[in-house]
Amino acid sequence: QVELVDSGGGLVQAGGSLRIACGASTSTFFFKHIGWFRQAPGKQRELVAQIDSGGNTLYANSVKGRFTISRENAVNAVYLRMNSLKPEDTAVYYCNAKYQDRDYWGQGTQVTVSS
Repeated sequence: QVELVDSGGGLVQAGGSLRIACGASTSTFFFKHIGWFRQAPGKQRELVAQIDSGGNTLYANSVKGRFTISRENAVNAVYLRMNSLKPEDTAVYYCNAKYQDRDYWGQGTQVTVSS
């Protein structure tokens, strides 16, 4: 069983930056991949960024060049640094991890970008 805890969301003005964090109850080294999804009101949950066990990253086209995912195995954490935020980035952001062929989710953290 894996527990993921999301934190760091908040309110920021357009053009600003924010870093959100995901803390895991087990070493992130063992995850096949870990990343972030987001869900805006009335929309489906979508993949934002992901990093695999080899350090390879994947980003949604809408965030490429603005968001950076990183992993710190020593403290069992994954981060999403978000720069040049836009109002359309407003959503609940969820950490997601694949571990032993099961998907695990954090509780979500709200990111609100004002125009």
